[in-house]
Amino acid sequence: MRRNLRTLVKYVFVSGGVLLFLTLIIRSFSVDSKAQSLNGLFGQAESLLQHARQGSFFNEPAKNVHQKRIDWHNYELIHEEAKRVGIGEQGKAGHLSEKEAEMKDKLFKKNGFNAVLSDLISLNRSLPDIRHRGCRKKQYLSELPTVSVVVPFYNEHWSTLLRTAASVLLRSPPELIAEVILVDDCSTKEFLKDQLDQFVAENMPKVKIVRLPERSGLITARLAGAKVATADVLIFLDSHTEANVNWLPPLLEPIAEDYRTCVCPFIDVIDWDNFEYRAQDEGARGAFDWKFFYKRLPLLPKDLQNPTEPFESPVMAGGLFAISAKFFWELGGYDEGLDIWGGEQYELSFKIWQCGGRMYDAPCSRVGHIYRGYAPFGNPRKKDFLTRNYKRVAEVWMDEYKEYLYMRDPKKYENTDVGDISKQLAIREKLQCKPFKWFMTHVAFDLVEKYPPIEPPDFANGAIQSVAHPALCVDTLNNGEKGTIGLYSCAEDKKQPQSNQFFQLSWHRDLRIKFGEMCWDVSESVPNAKILLYHCHGGQGNQLWRYEPDSQMLKQGKNNRCLDMDPNTRAVFVNPCDGANPRQKWRWGFVNTTSIDQWDTYGAKVIE
Repeated sequence: MRRNLRTLVKYVFVSGGVLLFLTLIIRSFSVDSKAQSLNGLFGQAESLLQHARQGSFFNEPAKNVHQKRIDWHNYELIHEEAKRVGIGEQGKAGHLSEKEAEMKDKLFKKNGFNAVLSDLISLNRSLPDIRHRGCRKKQYLSELPTVSVVVPFYNEHWSTLLRTAASVLLRSPPELIAEVILVDDCSTKEFLKDQLDQFVAENMPKVKIVRLPERSGLITARLAGAKVATADVLIFLDSHTEANVNWLPPLLEPIAEDYRTCVCPFIDVIDWDNFEYRAQDEGARGAFDWKFFYKRLPLLPKDLQNPTEPFESPVMAGGLFAISAKFFWELGGYDEGLDIWGGEQYELSFKIWQCGGRMYDAPCSRVGHIYRGYAPFGNPRKKDFLTRNYKRVAEVWMDEYKEYLYMRDPKKYENTDVGDISKQLAIREKLQCKPFKWFMTHVAFDLVEKYPPIEPPDFANGAIQSVAHPALCVDTLNNGEKGTIGLYSCAEDKKQPQSNQFFQLSWHRDLRIKFGEMCWDVSESVPNAKILLYHCHGGQGNQLWRYEPDSQMLKQGKNNRCLDMDPNTRAVFVNPCDGANPRQKWRWGFVNTTSIDQWDTYGAKVIE
């Protein structure tokens, strides 16, 4: 009996062990199968490499001695993507069903874009190849440095964040991508915690997550990612971007040739509402005005003749660029005294150029970016960190030119304490960086022509009063970008009205909100064409306006179209000019008759 009992117990243990072993084997096959499926897309764990800090690529022995160039395109992926169909595939606009649209507004307020639609689009969706045709035939150096891609994020939506990482891993040569570093700026959304850690661990072995203990802002988050990066080159991307076909080699070749080089991709537009992927334009040189708004300068003739070649740019847009880790840290990284965001693109651009480096835009490298339709995140500091950032940059790098920035708002800058800038000044001294005058005369040599330090007087400014209905004046109606303007009861002081009625016909030949950056923009030539508020681009076109004191008419563009109005609906719009129509007559608070009389020679050059 005892022997039978022992035999039975032994049988149970052996059977249990076999069952447990089989279960583990089956589960391991299941997990491995899933990992292989996803890792095939997003990179194998065993391909992870460790790289020397500060960029071993740029140490001895010398690379690219024979200047061999190869075709880096992944034609297998290109052919596979060409066959794909579905929502958002090929970068086409997607649309929601009525039921799905019910959730759209709720998530829009949290993200500033159509997050419901984003979730319906594949993480590895296909994109259109909108590069210049010549880019498809270009070859690049066979030896290129490795890359750490740094992506800071705060409360980013799940699918847009992961699509950013997926696009990088899918469309990059795997041997060049050391890691993608997601830097969490203390997000509060639950799915960005354990759930994100688990997904990345299971599906994206080259992705690392760095978490900041408190909300610190974009600049600190980028620095945190850069400090743990192991590759030769740092690439910074925003958390709602998509890298396009063969985007990486064009960024890396200029850096491979000279490590003191920074390269920016062309930034395309991903529509915040329908996720359509389209070009923003075909290139311009980055610049700034004297309020530190980012601006652009036209390409030079030599750049237009070589549309596939990188061209020099004075200032980066800020969010998307590549720089060798070696040069980044030689420059001291970002100024750690800059808070949250703002001014960092100017600080880095100025010191790249002034301290012996160069900066390019690469037309054959294209990355899509979602420009939010709404800003969902408020000021985490509850104070004016932006002015402090700007003043720190100006005090360290701009020399006597800083006064042009300060004169735009003297009291604000005078009352702003920049803190300790001795470390930044020491870097400038150590690297023997050039004066800002050199930057303005050798790099941004045509900036002052388009954005003069001292603004020429306006053609006209103040309130714009209807002659036919003098109680009504043009008003912003407190609308912001992409909003319409209309009519409202006139302010008492027509020369110095409140801000929503204070306009200027500026020397740029545009009509803008006084002291602001929003211009009247007319993109249609239909009857009663709408006037929308858009950021002033200084390129005339849709934003070209002229006032004729004799006829009292405000003319838009070059096709004899004038500002018109409807007193009943209090709407303003543009129609063909009619000298007999009293509703097309307007009176300014102030008219500079001297400059108006010199319309053909005064102000910005008329663009034909």
